[in-house]
Amino acid sequence: MVVLAHGAGIFPAPEVLAAEVRRQYRVEAVGSAAEVRERFYAISVERRIKHPAVAAITERAQRELFA
Repeated sequence: MVVLAHGAGIFPAPEVLAAEVRRQYRVEAVGSAAEVRERFYAISVERRIKHPAVAAITERAQRELFA
């Protein structure tokens, strides 16, 4: 999503956050760039993720984002 901010310029924002960006910053979307990709990394000192919450987030991300 590319956003126009009060006529002063534009800035990029993740499409998944479009509604929140519009509400919070009172801006309007003026376009999108589907070919732009963003990567997220989960880094742990442990070789295996043991914490149940971290394991659940990681598993869901693998299923939904990387399928």
